[in-house]
Amino acid sequence: MPTEIEAANTSKTMLWTGRVMSAVVVLFLLADSSMKLMRLAPVLEAQAQLGYPDADARLLGVIALVCALLYAFPRTAILGAILTTGLLGGAIASHLRIESPLFSHTLFGVYLGLLAWGGLFFQDQRLRALIPWRR
Repeated sequence: MPTEIEAANTSKTMLWTGRVMSAVVVLFLLADSSMKLMRLAPVLEAQAQLGYPDADARLLGVIALVCALLYAFPRTAILGAILTTGLLGGAIASHLRIESPLFSHTLFGVYLGLLAWGGLFFQDQRLRALIPWRR
């Protein structure tokens, strides 16, 4: 949880914007991991199109679940964002390899990554200090 100093430097609007952005990321990762863990037919078909065997669905589901859980808790959110970025990078590379549509499929990982890091950026003064925006 943010300290008093961090809370003082973060407006309520920024804090809630960051929380909503982070919630979208967590919900997406939880939905993605649960569909992979349940081995739903559309997920297995999508994995086959990407060139991954059916057996990898559970492993990818567990990885996405771990990323979601780490990202969801403030103490481990940065680690969760780093791991999520790696997971999304793999998804982007997979879509590039099979020449998926650029804006809807290939760049989806970029959009989700921007939401993940943007959510943390709005919530955490320490992260804003690491990545300063100049005026």
